[in-house]
Amino acid sequence: MSRIGKKPVTIPAGVTAKVEGQSISMKGGKGELSFTAPDNVSVALAEGKIVVMPRNDSTQARAMWGTTRAMINSLMIGVSNGFERKLEITGVGYKAVVSGKSVRLSLGYSHDVNFPIPAGIAIAAPKPTEISITGIDKRQVGQTAAEIRALRPPEPYKGKGVKYADEFIFRKEGKKK
Repeated sequence: MSRIGKKPVTIPAGVTAKVEGQSISMKGGKGELSFTAPDNVSVALAEGKIVVMPRNDSTQARAMWGTTRAMINSLMIGVSNGFERKLEITGVGYKAVVSGKSVRLSLGYSHDVNFPIPAGIAIAAPKPTEISITGIDKRQVGQTAAEIRALRPPEPYKGKGVKYADEFIFRKEGKKK
């Protein structure tokens, strides 16, 4: 039994949910999102809660049970509160500037890197060494943060590079004489 899948997703006030077959759509203050559930799980809306159950006892159906419930919960959180991912830039001369529809990153290369901001994502740089990525789609926010981090991942000796705000970098000791 899936511990996550057993819990129903409660729909808060201000969010409207619609279930039509395998398609789930939610609309809230931040926007509108939809998700299509796999065929081996059933989705039902009852009394302000969305309940997900496996259709049979196969391994695939039980695996998708918790995954589908988690995806529906992410839709609900996204349309009501949204998601945010913070990045930190460490290094001498490393900085980020948001200009129009792109982010200009100075990451120690011979040139500045221009990263285009995808649709549905808002990027802000409150400080030159901080980047805040917000949006309603959890997957898109995480993917955008991962792409920016991949431009200059943190290195283990001095910690220079782009890292998540909650990430810990294991430091290595340098050469000894």
